[in-house]
Amino acid sequence: MNIVETLVLVAHMLVAVAICGFVLLQHGKGADMGAAFGSGSSGSLFGAAGSANFLSRTTAVLATVFFVTSLGLTWFGMTRTPSKGLMEQPGLMDKAPAQKAPDLPSAPGPASIPGTAPAADPAKAGAPAGSVPSNPAGSKSGEVPK
Repeated sequence: MNIVETLVLVAHMLVAVAICGFVLLQHGKGADMGAAFGSGSSGSLFGAAGSANFLSRTTAVLATVFFVTSLGLTWFGMTRTPSKGLMEQPGLMDKAPAQKAPDLPSAPGPASIPGTAPAADPAKAGAPAGSVPSNPAGSKSGEVPK
């Protein structure tokens, strides 16, 4: 991490904390009605309307600076060359010798099960392609299945 990136990161963090503070200092829109009837905000340091303008403008400037520092940190992250960080150091599993998985037999098919014959295929048995079996299951003799 170079010095410019560190400075941008520190500025980014300070601006983030400052934005949180300035947002918490601002009063809501509903408090304006109370100020019209002599509430405590009319006697503030910046006056009745001055605090809203100062705080809202400062918050807008800080938000802009936050946006620019976010873009800067993104640019630094995209242009950085990969280095050996803490997560990329070799661990215990990287130092262990590689083990080969045991060879497992393939799944048995119908032809490999002893005592079974392969299923009869009408195309291989000499029947014309597309022919209907003479007595399909559930049909009466002589009927053509629908």
